[in-house]
Amino acid sequence: MRKIVTHHPGHRPPSPEGRDDPALLRAQILTAEHWSLLTTRSAVWQEIFSRTGTFLTILSATVVALSLVVQASGFDDSFRIVALIVLPLVLFVGLATFLRLVEADIEDAWLVIGMNRVRRGYLELAPDLERFLVTGHHDDEEGMLQTYSFRRRVGVGHLLAGSPVVVGTIEALVGGVFGAIVGDALGAAVPIQVGIGVAVALGVATALGTLFYRRVRRFRRGYRPRFPAPGEPAGGDATGG
Repeated sequence: MRKIVTHHPGHRPPSPEGRDDPALLRAQILTAEHWSLLTTRSAVWQEIFSRTGTFLTILSATVVALSLVVQASGFDDSFRIVALIVLPLVLFVGLATFLRLVEADIEDAWLVIGMNRVRRGYLELAPDLERFLVTGHHDDEEGMLQTYSFRRRVGVGHLLAGSPVVVGTIEALVGGVFGAIVGDALGAAVPIQVGIGVAVALGVATALGTLFYRRVRRFRRGYRPRFPAPGEPAGGDATGG
């Protein structure tokens, strides 16, 4: 005769492999969050490369088209008309690309901050692993930069090589060319055309640089780290908007 075993309603049979271990459960949650952040960051970087490549492709096609017009008719009214129609479209695409790249960089910074917080959670579970990490585990600015470039300071060269700066520089050059063509269409002398082109290029570069600086400054001023390095003030999150 088989023995029937009953359990008290409030009793749970023990889980195999220690599934109810709080530390193991926390590690699983942190790992899932870490992979989610990595996947999202990969998608952001793919978008950065895709948008930059699309803008450069459109710019290259425009240059080829203008070259064909010059070969067919020279620098006459036909060239000016085509240039005055096409270059504003290129400038619009470049501006949209620049703005999106700036926002993508901000989003990437948030993702790096999230991964630093996850590493902080790992170290709370296993503090002895800190000596094996080369990326940051503090969510302040120095910790974020350590994850970005494995050092706590980023030089000017690293900033100038960023996608927003590259696109912004090209945008300024296209704006300068457009300004010079407008001056030519208005019948201005060559020195005046050059002056207009230089002025427009500097104006576009200044405007884009100001937008970039203000957006980054707003993010830095609004953000408060939760797990800063020792000696740094802690605070709550900001939206960065």
